[in-house]
Amino acid sequence: MGYKQVILVRTDLKLPKGKLAVQVAHASVEAALKSSRDVIDEWRSEGGKKVVLKAADLDELRKYEALARKEKLITALITDAGHTTIPAGTVTCLGVGPDKEEKIDKVTGQLKIL
Repeated sequence: MGYKQVILVRTDLKLPKGKLAVQVAHASVEAALKSSRDVIDEWRSEGGKKVVLKAADLDELRKYEALARKEKLITALITDAGHTTIPAGTVTCLGVGPDKEEKIDKVTGQLKIL
């Protein structure tokens, strides 16, 4: 198995497609910026695999954040600035990785794709 990154998105917010895309992009970039150069290089050499998964609500998102941190995975919790469709301070999604697929799957493997 190679490397991948996952982004968990809160489905209870019912974000418009454009807003959702931007929040996912924020999570991907923030998590990648926290990662080591070696991991980023390996991940990118394999195509930069990303998977977007469903999280029911904030409680579930925070649960997976804690599980990912317990496994020593890089995480990036995204909080919206409130300039458009949702209030400032709303937590929208969580980026995990990039890291080895088996490490990430151990935490998020049971979640459904968005």
